[in-house]
Amino acid sequence: MVNILRLGKCGTPLGWISHEAAASLVVKNQIVWALGDHCLVLTGGTNKQGQRSHLGLPPIIATKGMPQDYRFTPALCNPLLFRRDQNHCLYCGNHFSDAKLSRDHVIPRARGGKDIWTNVVTACLRCNQRKACRTPEEANMPLLAVPYKPNRFEFLALANKRILVDQMAFLEKGFSNNMRA
Repeated sequence: MVNILRLGKCGTPLGWISHEAAASLVVKNQIVWALGDHCLVLTGGTNKQGQRSHLGLPPIIATKGMPQDYRFTPALCNPLLFRRDQNHCLYCGNHFSDAKLSRDHVIPRARGGKDIWTNVVTACLRCNQRKACRTPEEANMPLLAVPYKPNRFEFLALANKRILVDQMAFLEKGFSNNMRA
């Protein structure tokens, strides 16, 4: 099932919500504005005349208020890191499945490097082992791209595998030059 992109009333992306949560917001009159053609139509019961109720859900909704679980800093995890780097080892450039990739610290943790977006890259197991506890320069393994922290728009694009065209068009407007297409 498709997720709905939830925005704050000023257009700031807040996160992905289920169609059930979106329907609840519509019924509670919490939608300020919406974008896109209805991506899902929910059907309800029938009235005395035998007419069935319908509730159309747009792919993007802007809501009143701010959810309590809203976070500005994107959480760093391997699946999102691998998607950020498009499953390419940033040392050898080859494409791999998630199972054959690892998180490599540009400045190794043993040498004071932090576990943050701007210090980690996707590496194949072979390159990660070859680099060991050295910097890319010391290992003579230059990076093919600069690691970056995704902004809200980029993070939401990375966090959802099934994004509708309207949703991606909205999110792409907020992509930085760092986001690799």
